[in-house]
Amino acid sequence: MRVLVVGSGGREHALVRTLLRSPQQPEVLCAPGNAGIRRDARPLEAPVDDPEALAGAAREAGVDLVVVGPEAPLVGGLADALAAAGVRCFGPLAAAARLEGSKAFAKEVMQAAGVPTGAHRVVGGVEEGMAAIGGYPAVIKADGLAAGKGVVIAADEHEARAALEDMLVARRFGDQPVVVEEHLAGDELSLLALCDGERAVPLAPARDYKRIGEGDTGPNTGGMGCYSPVPEVDGIVSDVIARVHQPVVDELARRGTPFHGVLYAGLMLTQPTSPSRLRRPPQKSAGTGSEGGPKVLEFNVRFGDPETQVVLPRLRSDLLELLVAATEPGGLSGLEPEWDPRAAVCVVLASRGYPAGASSGDVIAGLDDVPAGVEVFHAGTAERDGRVVTAGGRVLGVTALGEDRAAARSAAYAAADVIAFEGAQLRKDIAG
Repeated sequence: MRVLVVGSGGREHALVRTLLRSPQQPEVLCAPGNAGIRRDARPLEAPVDDPEALAGAAREAGVDLVVVGPEAPLVGGLADALAAAGVRCFGPLAAAARLEGSKAFAKEVMQAAGVPTGAHRVVGGVEEGMAAIGGYPAVIKADGLAAGKGVVIAADEHEARAALEDMLVARRFGDQPVVVEEHLAGDELSLLALCDGERAVPLAPARDYKRIGEGDTGPNTGGMGCYSPVPEVDGIVSDVIARVHQPVVDELARRGTPFHGVLYAGLMLTQPTSPSRLRRPPQKSAGTGSEGGPKVLEFNVRFGDPETQVVLPRLRSDLLELLVAATEPGGLSGLEPEWDPRAAVCVVLASRGYPAGASSGDVIAGLDDVPAGVEVFHAGTAERDGRVVTAGGRVLGVTALGEDRAAARSAAYAAADVIAFEGAQLRKDIAG
């Protein structure tokens, strides 16, 4: 089987590496890839920002399955173009991908499906947004895709107004509304599920670290590290799937837009609290208010990053079999992923200036000195004159397995310590 992985980050490198372990021995292609991915997979030179052209290139190359990593191509209709070209795709059609493409749409689906989430209002102006906030901290989200930079947790009125003006006046993320949402407190959890249009099958839970600084300080990033499993949630996984993922799968099927692919729920495990502090009657979803339990912060319609870099190294089942099954209605029936009981920890190395910017062209040393058994997933890398250099914000993800989280953490940091490039950043408290 010939498989094309679309994307150029650490998530896609983990997908490529895991597919190469399949007993079916697929030929794996990439578009566009990065320095690490292109050493493991054959590049398919095709424009990844043009769905029809990429679909045509995949068909011409005899690709049997396309696995789409990033969200933008899915929201932009790549799965639709592939379907029209007769190429099997793991990833939702654009109508279902709106779960990530529009936060307001996701809230509306959750409301219809009875999924627990925070109270919210959709606003189109700064003063309307300020009027919706009744207490701080308050969460302000750009409605559409924003490359991980469209969420602000405003501590006070000054920060809230600045965020609203940035999104609604300066139009930093384009001409789109804003979702003002109540702030949920608790422990975060990432739970991904494979979906076949009818059923949601959970993958191993993971917990990531979003902020750039230790102790969860500083601005949000795409993720500075991650670990799996999360033992304290083992007993609630099936309940979360039943309350969160499956109702969304059912609701989208009811609407005639069945969801095939990965449904990623970013969750907050909340404690009972006082009622929401949003002024005026907010648009609510079931489960808002004072009751505690898992509540949805966001939905993504693809594998998470860096969650994929700790979940897939623990997967003992054939990933290719699972992905193909998810493309067929009901195809996952009877399939349950099997997991390595060991823990996995991923530490992200980021470039100088991230997340406000990113340094490029810095030579990366030490990649050949990483201890055996530790995987280094390339993200923002490129090859120049035979050397691997930085080419983005998050540069590498260093993942280690261990008998417990402490052992995996120790191995991951030991490996990260042998890698060096100018201005490298990493958090020292991942999985601590």
